[in-house]
Amino acid sequence: MQIDTLTFTDFGPRHIEDALRLSRAAGWPHRAEDWALILRLSHGVVAVRDGRIVATAMATPFGPVGTLNMIIVDEALRGRGLGRRIMEEAMARAAPEEWRLVATRDGLPLYEKMGFAACGEVQQLQGVPARAEPLSAPGASGLDWATASDADALAELDRAATGMDRAALIAALLEVGRVLALRESGRIVAFAALRRFGRGEVAGPVVARDAAEAKTLLSRLATRCDGGFLRVDTTADTGLAPWLAGLGLAPAGGGIAMRRGGPVPASASHRRFALASQALG
Repeated sequence: MQIDTLTFTDFGPRHIEDALRLSRAAGWPHRAEDWALILRLSHGVVAVRDGRIVATAMATPFGPVGTLNMIIVDEALRGRGLGRRIMEEAMARAAPEEWRLVATRDGLPLYEKMGFAACGEVQQLQGVPARAEPLSAPGASGLDWATASDADALAELDRAATGMDRAALIAALLEVGRVLALRESGRIVAFAALRRFGRGEVAGPVVARDAAEAKTLLSRLATRCDGGFLRVDTTADTGLAPWLAGLGLAPAGGGIAMRRGGPVPASASHRRFALASQALG
């Protein structure tokens, strides 16, 4: 089969069922609702053969940064250049200063050929958290659940930590999940989101000034899982993986953080201690 015989078209809600079939075949835990959230924020592409979707890719614009994600090719059609072609189709739908993605080891050679360079390691930990005493960061005056009125403050902290304008993502997380805010003199100084995903819940993004604040937020979220499944995607440079393992979350793979173009600078005041997801950074 030649790639030229395929049809490429914009990803729409009607394609989620077929995309879910592909992600399940690839061993991904995504639910239809997880696909829908990413689609809500993204420009997606599907490759169609004989009326059936055989590949997907999403480009998610976050201001000066775009993330490439949900890149799946039907197993029977791999090795024929379709992965590169559908990525190019997705990238043509946005023009950020910097592209970011999280690669598997298998996908690494293709992304390197397309000009992406490794810039870090993503560590996925998951499981049922052990019951532990919640921590408190020095100087923290209180924790509470953020509301829609806090959206601008949350987005500004996220922008400082990541260089991305993810106001739309923050608004969506406030709708579909909960965001725990750490306040100091009434001002939000750190936060962590919690939402349904895959087999249970995922914590992230987590944005804080230091690891003590990040641990305070994550320990509180872990206690609220009430014996349920929790996933956290962190990065090796945060040093959080051993601490998360101590909470009862087991390493479950991860990926290689990559970028092309940029890099878009972030502030030194805050950093990201956990990703919203490997798709959304």
